[in-house]
Amino acid sequence: MSSVAKRLQPFGTTIFSEMTALAVKHNAVNLAQGFPDFDGPDLAKNAAKEAIDAGHSQYARMFGVPKLNAAIAGAFSKRLANPADPDAHITITSGCTEALPATFLGLINPGDEVILFEPFYDSYRACVALAGAIPRFITLRPDSTGRFGFDEAELRGAFTDRTRAILVNTPHNPTGKVFTRAELELIASLCQKHNAIAITDEVYEHLTYEPTLPHISLASLPGMWERTVTLSSVGKSFSLTGWKIGWGIAPPNLTAGVRAAHQFLTFATATPLQFGAAAVIANPGPIVEQYRALFRRNRDVLAKALTDLGFKAFPSDGTYFIMADHSAVSARLGASDDRDLCQKMIERCGVAAIPPSVFYENREHGKPFVRFAYCKKAETIDLAVQRLATLAK
Repeated sequence: MSSVAKRLQPFGTTIFSEMTALAVKHNAVNLAQGFPDFDGPDLAKNAAKEAIDAGHSQYARMFGVPKLNAAIAGAFSKRLANPADPDAHITITSGCTEALPATFLGLINPGDEVILFEPFYDSYRACVALAGAIPRFITLRPDSTGRFGFDEAELRGAFTDRTRAILVNTPHNPTGKVFTRAELELIASLCQKHNAIAITDEVYEHLTYEPTLPHISLASLPGMWERTVTLSSVGKSFSLTGWKIGWGIAPPNLTAGVRAAHQFLTFATATPLQFGAAAVIANPGPIVEQYRALFRRNRDVLAKALTDLGFKAFPSDGTYFIMADHSAVSARLGASDDRDLCQKMIERCGVAAIPPSVFYENREHGKPFVRFAYCKKAETIDLAVQRLATLAK
């Protein structure tokens, strides 16, 4: 008899833990889990150390250290018609991974419908289950340019009188998609028509690479501030994934729900790390642009290598992931699907990737694809490319 609650039984162990364990076992280059293999900025680290030395070692204020709330409000307010209030609108969480269940548990009731785009970050589906909600799925598919998009009629049909929320992740993991203004305006119009809230995961907000596809916060569109919860974190943009400093930004009525759950999930997040995050958010300097330049270089090198090997690499306009169709390569290697191919790549050439079928409700939709992370040192990507080249032999 399983000891795991029924609501969580379908999800098992996260694919990131599974593939990283295999990568360690086979001494593979880990392009599976999305974390950099280099450290974050000294400014953040030194500020955290100073906070420890200054005695900031007890519980933080439940909704965040004032310096961090103020830094986030200052940065986010540049996108809004009216400035965000540090105390009324911002809640600091233990990474965006905690902000997600806090938002779902605080604002979604059992039986409510929630619209998800697939492929989705795997915790989204679990959050829906934790809230007792009913998911409705819209599949993102590559168009003639290779960029992923959705069918407008399908999205319109997903909204019903039971729709409570839609979750939008832009820039999008795992596809590398950056939602366009037109796509976001359509989503905004449907939210307003059906009186639904929007939950946006914007953890890759600073990691976009094409000037014609900038990141746009849904909350900045007309009529959306009052119905949007914007989630993000310091981890991706500043290469501090292990710090787990995230946040939710929303008007007071929605913030009340986020905080109602947050106070019973973690209550507060690591105090000295909040001071470190505040320092780098308030004064980012050139670091984000330096990371962006590195990731753009890595993306281009990896995409060319994959293409040369017979993969069909799709454009990655944001995040630090690249999706590719592996059909031709799997036919050559005798791999049956994405999971089998990832196993073979680890064993044959020592490179780990993610089988993205786990990010789909209908896993058949994801089996032709494989996802690689390029948030690594240039030499790490070069080593992975060298190893991948052995698949052609």
